[in-house]
Order: sequence, then structure tokens, then C-alpha cells
Amino acid sequence: MRSSTRLRTTLVASAGVLALLAAVPGAASAAQGEFRYVFTGMNGGPTTGMLVNPGSRECVTLPEVAGEYVPPAHSPSNRTSSTATVFTGPDCDGDYYTLRPGGSASSRLLLRSVVFS
Repeated sequence: MRSSTRLRTTLVASAGVLALLAAVPGAASAAQGEFRYVFTGMNGGPTTGMLVNPGSRECVTLPEVAGEYVPPAHSPSNRTSSTATVFTGPDCDGDYYTLRPGGSASSRLLLRSVVFS
């Protein structure tokens, strides 16, 4: 009798833990804030692009500079709560540089993709 009560208690506790994990919002796995960068717009002038609350540990190829014949973005500004690693190529390929939260870089740092820790 005791072992069945203990087993039932364990099962109820396990179900409670699973329910709590399912209730955690998806935003907890996102970098909170904005990641800004500058790219060449359709008019040929500098345009600011932005990612808002980007997902963590997901490579993001910047849509405005994904094509190989388009100049890369530059001047990244990491205004998120996570470390951003920027890459010179799409799909988080090529040379990379890490920006801490609140960090930024000059126009000499070129990028096409980024991933947040």
C-alpha cells in the first residue's frame, strides 16, 4: 500500500513539473532588445535594419544582405541582453566577431548573419 501511494505522489509531482515547463513562455529563449545594423538600401543610401527580440542559438541571415551580389551590412549595434556573434557570410559562415550586450562596432566590421547566445 505504501509503495503505491509513493508512486502516485511521484507521478503527480512529475506531471506538475512537466506542466510548469510547458507554461514557460517562448520569450525566455530570446535575446531581449534590438540588434541594429546598416545596409545599402534600394536608393543606394545607408539604411538601418533591426532585429527585435531575436531567438537565441538560431542563426539569422540578415534578409537585406543575403545575396552574394549585395554589399554586406556593417556598423552592428548589439542592444540586446545576449552576446551576439556576427559572421561575414550568410548562414553563420566565414569570419566572425563577438559583440557583448551593449557593444557596437564601426563600419569596418562587415556582416551577413548573426547568432545570439
